[in-house]
Amino acid sequence: MAGMTRPLLNRRLDGFGTTIFAEMSALATRTGSVNLGQGFPDTDGPEEVREAAVRALRDGRGNQYPPGPGIPELRTAISDHQRRFYDLSFDPDTEILVTAGATEAIAASMLALLEPGDEVIAFEPFYDSYAACIAMTGAKRVPLTLRAPSFRPDLEELRALINSKTRLLLLNSPHNPTGMVLTAEELRVIAALAIEYDVLVVTDEVYEHVVFEGSHHPIAALPGMRERTISLSSAGKTFSFTGWKVGWAMADAPLITAVRTAKQYLTYVSAGPFQYAVAEALRLPDAYFAEFRAGLRRKRDLLDEGLRGAGFEVYEPQGTYFITTDIAPFGEKDAYAFCRSLPERCGVVAVPNSVFYDDPDVGHSQVRFTFCKKEDVLQEAAARLQRLRA
Repeated sequence: MAGMTRPLLNRRLDGFGTTIFAEMSALATRTGSVNLGQGFPDTDGPEEVREAAVRALRDGRGNQYPPGPGIPELRTAISDHQRRFYDLSFDPDTEILVTAGATEAIAASMLALLEPGDEVIAFEPFYDSYAACIAMTGAKRVPLTLRAPSFRPDLEELRALINSKTRLLLLNSPHNPTGMVLTAEELRVIAALAIEYDVLVVTDEVYEHVVFEGSHHPIAALPGMRERTISLSSAGKTFSFTGWKVGWAMADAPLITAVRTAKQYLTYVSAGPFQYAVAEALRLPDAYFAEFRAGLRRKRDLLDEGLRGAGFEVYEPQGTYFITTDIAPFGEKDAYAFCRSLPERCGVVAVPNSVFYDDPDVGHSQVRFTFCKKEDVLQEAAARLQRLRA
């Protein structure tokens, strides 16, 4: 067949063909295990938000292509949300772009801003799509490693990593998978470095409403950062409708124009009726956000206690809905092998953090569990994991 002598996968994406999540999901299905590997809730979000989506469908709103930047109602709601929670102002017409989840916002930002040979500094371990999106552009990923037990960034090391090829800093706070939340002081130092070396910042803030200790501080709110930062978020984590894939990017108009140019050749538009529902979700009262956070904190503490009781070393997260653990107390060193055997040993699925590092030896014994599940599911998982003590 013509052309079949060429590689079927671009060399830049070699290694990204099958994700750990697909493998662990298949393991969970095959073994009937409790899946604490994938970060999606096992209950839907607010009923009134779901009904808003149904109403939009029935009213014929969004059933055809929505506007390229997103429906005006959602862009206005995003703008109001930023002002309400962070006193940040974004023009809904020129500075906000609705995307197919934050994942597309990340991809479009990387494709819009990077050229082959550019360097991107990102926290390691990193969300897996960061690596793939940077690879697609031909840019080079430069890890700033977060180390246990605190997983705080070494800001002197960050300064040392920046050079003339550094195009942007890719931040993630609250951080997946470690649960680290950047402090206001850490953000001030990072902002000062970005200004000093004239680099752009792309900041993934999808867990902005899942902070248990401290507060979420958008770096775009700091002096000199508004014009060089693209802030990303989404509805999936905050409202527990991950399947809707509604995300957004916020930045100065020239940056948003660049991201939109790339985005229109990815999905063009998406999630029409759901955009109307998310516009209503963002206007929910403060009590919703407080109760949502409190409920996840209870679940974090429940799973934390269960994991410690089973014998794991546990690194309690400040945010997100993931807990990173260490399997060294079991005499184990290979997180990947441990996670592949865990469904047969205990009937529980987890994810090895080693796959989120460029150097897997750094996180070789770290395992991530999610706690965005029903409390009885978490209790069952904790009970099953007690078998490890034997």
